[in-house]
Amino acid sequence: MITASVGFQCPECAKAGAKQSRTIRYSPGTGAAGVPVVTYALIAINVAVYLIGVAASSGTSVMDLAGSFDAKYSLFTPYVGNGQWYRIVTGGFMHAGILHLAMNMWALYILGPQLEALLGRARYLLIYAASLLGGGLGVVLLYSQGQGATVGASGAIFGLLGAFVAVHLAVGQNPLRTGIGQLIGLNLLITFLIPGISIGGHIGGLVSGLVVTYVLVAGRPVRDQSHGEQIARGAAVAVLGLAFLGLAIAVAQARWGLA
Repeated sequence: MITASVGFQCPECAKAGAKQSRTIRYSPGTGAAGVPVVTYALIAINVAVYLIGVAASSGTSVMDLAGSFDAKYSLFTPYVGNGQWYRIVTGGFMHAGILHLAMNMWALYILGPQLEALLGRARYLLIYAASLLGGGLGVVLLYSQGQGATVGASGAIFGLLGAFVAVHLAVGQNPLRTGIGQLIGLNLLITFLIPGISIGGHIGGLVSGLVVTYVLVAGRPVRDQSHGEQIARGAAVAVLGLAFLGLAIAVAQARWGLA
């Protein structure tokens, strides 16, 4: 894939685009220049949480709910239904192993800086947070009796993929004709074919990221929005994120809460 002004393009698409006389470019005008500090901070937090978990759990499996660090903070829907709502957040910063962590952090390192520069640090952080919560909602909605705990940042990372789709749509580009469409398709294929991957977390994050980003950019670029409109759109995204969290808690309580 080749990095484009919006997302990615395959080499063939890039060559074809170079031959066209008209170029569509999304330029918010208020993106974050320089070092992608939010992305690096998120990576650092995920790595730190993993190291703390390793030190505290002494190698205990994440699926062991007998009292390890992972067992206390991973996303386990029945426990969410009985008051431990914070697991929806903490589970999104935990990982089942070093390979799981490395794959997610690599994806965040590739996707995050582009979106952070494109939309600005505050909006990017809002998208990440709302996607994490939306991924948690997806986990809760698709949870069934006997499933284990869920961990990982992939719900939020799928939200970043959804964010690129929203930006494409906002400027009239077809995501299916760019590399981002193929990238999402491949990852969804992996999600459904490989056992043990959280389908609810991935789908929930993808849809949430698409929706909240579209709220931020639909109609006109950020640079053309008044300061008041930018704040209003950001507030709407924050409300949506809290709604994802509230709905996840309500569903977990209704289905799995103790009487």
